[in-house]
Amino acid sequence: MVKKSDRAPLLDWEETPPPDAIQTAPPQPDAPAEKSSQPAGRGTPAGTAAGTGWSSNGNSNGNSNGNSTVAITCSPTKSVTAVVASRNGSPGRPRTVLTGHGWDRPEPPGTERNVLFPGLSARDQWEEKDQIVAVFVVTFDTRSGNMVEWCLPHDINLDGVEFKSMASGSHRITNDFIYFRKGCYFGLACFANMPVESELERGARMKSVGILSPSYTLLYRYMHFLENQVRHQLQCPGQYSPLEAFYDDKKAVLPPAGNGLVTACPTWSVTTINRCMHPEMKITHPAGCMSQFIQFFGEQIMVLWKFALLRKRILIFSPPPVGVVCYRVYCCCCLANVSLPGVGVTVPELRPFFYVNIADITTLETELSYVACTTEKIFEEKKELYDVYVDNQNVKTHKTHLHSLLRVNAADKEKYRKLSEQRQMLLYSQEVDGDCTSNEEDLFILFFMELNNRIFQTLSEVAGSAEPVLTEEHMSAMGLDPQSDRSFLLDLLEVYGIDVTLVIDTLCCP
Repeated sequence: MVKKSDRAPLLDWEETPPPDAIQTAPPQPDAPAEKSSQPAGRGTPAGTAAGTGWSSNGNSNGNSNGNSTVAITCSPTKSVTAVVASRNGSPGRPRTVLTGHGWDRPEPPGTERNVLFPGLSARDQWEEKDQIVAVFVVTFDTRSGNMVEWCLPHDINLDGVEFKSMASGSHRITNDFIYFRKGCYFGLACFANMPVESELERGARMKSVGILSPSYTLLYRYMHFLENQVRHQLQCPGQYSPLEAFYDDKKAVLPPAGNGLVTACPTWSVTTINRCMHPEMKITHPAGCMSQFIQFFGEQIMVLWKFALLRKRILIFSPPPVGVVCYRVYCCCCLANVSLPGVGVTVPELRPFFYVNIADITTLETELSYVACTTEKIFEEKKELYDVYVDNQNVKTHKTHLHSLLRVNAADKEKYRKLSEQRQMLLYSQEVDGDCTSNEEDLFILFFMELNNRIFQTLSEVAGSAEPVLTEEHMSAMGLDPQSDRSFLLDLLEVYGIDVTLVIDTLCCP
């Protein structure tokens, strides 16, 4: 069980509490870890777009000709247009400050409360049950290409699933699994490639067996079944009785709409947005999933963390197999978890899209925030679709004002060092003491959740104080570098619409 916390004891920074701080987001009492399929950070954007910083260009080191002080105010209560000095000391262009609704928002009228889990509305209870809305078989036809061979229900719209469940380049590998989105639903498909002595099939038979559900967090339960079924379909094509029995047993019973029809897309109540998203964020439990993510990106995790917290559009490229890359999408989403009430309800949700291909271009054009992966290199040229492009371990952005966030600073190195130390201590306790009460996923999610809670709790206290001025001492208390993280903090204040004034002492030298 993960405890909700407004401080970060795991991070254990030396800090001086800011004077006259007024706590506006009180710590939440410990609660049982509710089981839910609700994705983390799911909310309804309140007409605000992801922030792009206060200046489209400029040096984060400020005016190199001498010391200067710049005061910048962000307000969540009203829209203010102001001329803000750019980071190189020259006058900046007018910018409109994002509006917001403060730190908390009441629950929508008429929402039924859950007696067992106070933070969970009755509407969310149906998520506990099996919710398979479709099961399908996709095959590769040498004349027609990818095509849906069979599905239940027969009248469901599966346009595009044939490309989502069989990633581009999959003909080079023998097996894979893929998480993806299909409209309002999430999908999981298992792919297999079997050599055959058939001129018609050109020596290879390729199929995928997949399912659709309103939530991705329960899909991992059926991974083993899908792996067995795709092998069965390769060896005995056309025998669908096990899939029919599976659908009859697991098919969703969705809440009815007002017209008596099945609701196509479930809506999530505001109360679920900031619940502690563990362990319900888990999509599967492969050995070393989080460990591989940490080892793969190393200190670059701290760069991804900042982009995730800023709700940027993150696209990860990798050649097949794509299954492990889908885990990286999941891990990136875990970086932005916040359990403080009300935080993030006015910003675009960080939507996990998992695998995407060229058929998703139109959809991605309208997205304000997402994390996705692809095997198609052509996406790199479509710069209007993403803010951050991750090519294996290389994290880059074409947005000029975000370039400073690509550098790992001293505070980032210290945070990563603490994460590595805690991970080593955990591995030692597991090996020597046989401690099985916690694992790396627990540690990883809790570390970043408490890091984010610490930042937003401090910002909340400053915003509610008699003098809402954010200083370098506050930045150090949040675990941020007072100099190198100024650009990141400016973007954070703008994106989340936090009503504080940031006072920056710009040094003559970086």
